[in-house]
Amino acid sequence: MKTEDITLFHRIVETGSLVEAADILNLPKSTLSRRLQLLEDELNVKLFHRQSRAMTLTASGSHFYDKTTPMLAQLEQTMSELSGQNAEVAGHLRILIFPIPELIHITHAIFEFMDLNPGLTVEIIVSTEPQDMIRNNIDLAFMLEDAFNENEMVARHMITEMVHFFASPEYLAKTDIPLTQECLSEHNSILFRYPNGKIFNDVPFGKDRTLAVKGNLCVNSLETCLEATLMGRGISMMPLAFAQEHVDSGKLKMLFEEIEPYEGKCYLVYPSRRFISLASQRFIDFMMKAMEECIEKGDCNRDVIVRGVFKSMN
Repeated sequence: MKTEDITLFHRIVETGSLVEAADILNLPKSTLSRRLQLLEDELNVKLFHRQSRAMTLTASGSHFYDKTTPMLAQLEQTMSELSGQNAEVAGHLRILIFPIPELIHITHAIFEFMDLNPGLTVEIIVSTEPQDMIRNNIDLAFMLEDAFNENEMVARHMITEMVHFFASPEYLAKTDIPLTQECLSEHNSILFRYPNGKIFNDVPFGKDRTLAVKGNLCVNSLETCLEATLMGRGISMMPLAFAQEHVDSGKLKMLFEEIEPYEGKCYLVYPSRRFISLASQRFIDFMMKAMEECIEKGDCNRDVIVRGVFKSMN
């Protein structure tokens, strides 16, 4: 019995469809169907009830899935222990990245990891939309702290961003509302919707205070938020790294500089109820070691970015 066939069986279970599993795995449907049939023949059990548009597990299939999930995880761990930390890994990784300011630099780090492991193939998915990581066969994701369910994910803190309030000189010139802490809720704010559907409209203000804000525009993209702020559509909250060049050029003004900024955290996450592949383990180790070295060298005093390893933005 091939462990690869068991892994393919898991992907079909998690997508609920032979067609979807074939698309995600970039395999012909006929190949996946044949491999599944071989697995069923070898086990001498029927694993799925086959329907026109979906596949549901039989009792035997459900039992096999539950039993083989920890077995695959243990196998990956054993392979990792036997091969040693410097051994090359192969396989395929699907990595989801929320479009944060460090997007390109995280991508560069992924490229360096690929260079160290030329047998590995990688798919990078950039999205602000909710993604079911298991159903979509996503191995790892870089996500903001409020964008995922902590009960379903294992999360490793990677990056901290200083988040400030910003507005354009044009917006400030045309508003009649005083720019004070007490009047912030009366201003037109550019609202932000996280991938989990939550709207960021109760915003942190200083260390121990939150303020309710409102506005006539809601976005789910930092690029759109920045553009709307530059065009005078209202006040926004954004990572300083994302807006710095426009502050320097005078196109944006940082507001309430005397208030301690909100620390937005980005995490490297993966599903807690799915076995983690050897490639995923090595990638996590690579990224965490890079962060640790960055901190030890004192290069992470400001907004942290990645350069294959990490360095400061200075």
